[in-house]
Amino acid sequence: MTVHGTRTIRVDTLARVEGEGSLYIKLVGERVADVKLKIYEPPRFFEAFLRGRHFSEVADITARICGICPIAYQMSAIHAIERALGVRIDPRVRLLRRLFYCGEWIESHTLHVYMLHAPDFLGYQDVIAMAGDHRAVVEKALRLKKIGNRIVQLLGGREIHPISAAVGGFYKTPTKQQVRDLVPDLEWALEASLETVRWTAGLKFPDFEQDYEFVALRHPDEYPFNEGRLVSNRGLDIDAAEYEDHFAELHVKHSNALHSVVRGRGSYLVGPLARFNLNFDKLPEVARQAAVDAGLQPPVKNIFRSIVVRAVEIVFACVEALRVIREYEPPAAPRVEVPNRIGVGQAITEAPRGILYHRYALDENGLIVTAKIVPPTSQNQKRIEDDLREYAAQLVAWPLEEATWKCEQAVRSYDPCISCATHFLKLVVEREDAGN
Repeated sequence: MTVHGTRTIRVDTLARVEGEGSLYIKLVGERVADVKLKIYEPPRFFEAFLRGRHFSEVADITARICGICPIAYQMSAIHAIERALGVRIDPRVRLLRRLFYCGEWIESHTLHVYMLHAPDFLGYQDVIAMAGDHRAVVEKALRLKKIGNRIVQLLGGREIHPISAAVGGFYKTPTKQQVRDLVPDLEWALEASLETVRWTAGLKFPDFEQDYEFVALRHPDEYPFNEGRLVSNRGLDIDAAEYEDHFAELHVKHSNALHSVVRGRGSYLVGPLARFNLNFDKLPEVARQAAVDAGLQPPVKNIFRSIVVRAVEIVFACVEALRVIREYEPPAAPRVEVPNRIGVGQAITEAPRGILYHRYALDENGLIVTAKIVPPTSQNQKRIEDDLREYAAQLVAWPLEEATWKCEQAVRSYDPCISCATHFLKLVVEREDAGN
């Protein structure tokens, strides 16, 4: 079928993403002429109002950036400040921080897999409608997410915007018994996560592969959470302190979120697909086998299959949480004392959606002089537009409703976290006859 004239697809408000954004695609004949993922929420100025604050306040402030992945913001900030001040933490505190991350990954990935993305594959407008036909599936998802939240609450003091994380450790650490009490839930969660991998592997995926530059942390001994060097499949291998030498943020008129690029190369992909492809050998055996059984082996280049990769990462988080619990001994003190001093520190951790970069400069009183935060969705935004430019070319002749659904599904494959709200979709397609 040959398509003539100009059509403009407008998704005024994206649904089932955290935040407010819209999508604009201009088609000229069978060619995609323009793609814009518009992030129109106003700037929130976190970097600005961190200035002048004492470093001890930063974890609580940055946790407010996101209600879904506050731990990643806290830990990136804490690691950067600890590097600036030369802080060495107790190895037992390091273990607790990995358990903290396990909780966040379990709850965030479960939310995305079952409640934000699965309705796309099964043909439902939302998870409420999906629950009418798949009640047991949704109930399992709610229980699995609650287990992740329970870990966050134990270590962080509360489920949303936790308050116990601190530079040098935690304000309070759990007893050995409190941690061991998580085991029955986590053993159930591990089985549920393996079922999730099998369930997602049975979904139908569009035939869409791209030649991504995958960027993620890599650690010599572990699947990455909050430590390691930043690597890519195109030769990048740097410390967090070198991040700004290799990555740049660009302002675009249609978005209040900056676009990130690899200097001299362009867009790149962060998140589960990048971690999986660059760290497959670091997954525990049960997670690797679950991936192989689901038909996943690196490199996975279809962004729609990221829903299966997220399920594999839930398996990993459950296995890792159980490992940490087996090894855990309470530290002698919840945290080490941290003196004020001048310093600059950078850190990168792996939020559920991908790498999160923080840099802080401190004065002699421990006050923040400058702060820089580069979230995962900002880093993926240009890559999302590049994907849509390629994918929309397959949808030129599709009916309006189906094309809309597919475009939204592509965006949601990235699990974009614009802020912490969800809205319904409105779509307008403008058509012009050839010659107009």
